[in-house]
Amino acid sequence: MDVSDESLALAAAKGDRAAFAALLERVYDRLFALAFRLTGSRAEAEDLTQDICAALPAKLRSFQGQAKVTTWLYRVAVNAAHDRRRRQTTHARAAEGWGDWETNRRAANDEDARKIIGLQTMIRALPNDLRDTLALVLDDLTHAQAADILGVSEGTVSWRISEAKTRLRKMKEGIE
Repeated sequence: MDVSDESLALAAAKGDRAAFAALLERVYDRLFALAFRLTGSRAEAEDLTQDICAALPAKLRSFQGQAKVTTWLYRVAVNAAHDRRRRQTTHARAAEGWGDWETNRRAANDEDARKIIGLQTMIRALPNDLRDTLALVLDDLTHAQAADILGVSEGTVSWRISEAKTRLRKMKEGIE
């Protein structure tokens, strides 16, 4: 006895898994062919068909049996394709400008890296006593702590920091 697609759909809507599997087996190839025509791409058609199949159990609950299953299913497929295109358009709009943002971010990072390398080069050009003092203070030590470590007075540490800043400023002006 041959069971109609409509009978299978109504049984599947009530939770009959065997009916759902039989219905899907009957309509899958036609559904995929329609999805391919709607998308123009095999990969997109595969994705769309899988999306439809995943949503089909819930969608079948709204199937009343008043239309042929294939007609109803084609409407589901067309709606799913429209939804997919809308989502893709939304994602494309959201991604628009992302490339520019990423390019600008990388350029800013490159510029920051160049500045850091330049600063490191200038610091290396300082005399050892100024460089050592600056390194300690930049490492969040107080002038008193740096003085203790270097075996000099706190005033000497303050003078060395001032001198290092002056020399770095002059080096920077020479670069620009």
